[in-house]
Amino acid sequence: MEDDTKRMDSSATEAQSADSADSEALLASVTAERDALAQERADLYDQLLRLRAEFENFRKRAERERSEFTEFAASEAVRAVVPVLDDFERALKTECADKKYARGMELIYQRLLETLKKLGLEPIESEGQKFDPTLHHAVETEKTGRVEDQTILSQHQRGYSFKGKLLRPAIVKVAIEP
Repeated sequence: MEDDTKRMDSSATEAQSADSADSEALLASVTAERDALAQERADLYDQLLRLRAEFENFRKRAERERSEFTEFAASEAVRAVVPVLDDFERALKTECADKKYARGMELIYQRLLETLKKLGLEPIESEGQKFDPTLHHAVETEKTGRVEDQTILSQHQRGYSFKGKLLRPAIVKVAIEP
C-alpha cells in the first residue's frame, strides 16, 4: 500500500510537474503573442502618425501651390495690362483740343490704375532716387555736377512691382560724376 501511495504521490508530482511545464509554456506562448501584438500595434500606430503627417504636408503643399498659381496668374494678367497704362500716360502728356475728352481719358486712366493697385500693382517711384539695379534699368547717363552721383534724373518708362515682387524695372536716365 505504501508503494501505491508513493506511486500516486510520484504520479501526482509528475502530473503537477507536467502541468507546471505546460502552464509555463502556455504563459511563454501567450507572453510572446502579446509582445508580438504590442509591437504590431506600435508599428501600425507609427505608420498612422507618419501617414497623417504626410497627408498634412501634402495638403499644405497643395494649398501653397494653388496660392502661388493664383498669384502667378494675377501677375501675368496685370503684366499684360501694364502697356495700356503706358499708353494712357503717353496720351495724357499730349495736348488735346477737346478738354472734356482729355478729362475723360484722365479719369479712365486713374480708375484703371486704382483698380490695378487694389490687385497689388505698385508703381516704382524713380526720379530723384538713387539708382538701384534691382529696380531700375539705366538706358542713358548724363555727366552732371548738380545732383549726387548715381541719382536718377528722369524716367523714360515707369517700373512696377506686384505684391512686393518686381514686375517690370523702371527705364531711367542716371547722373554720373563729370
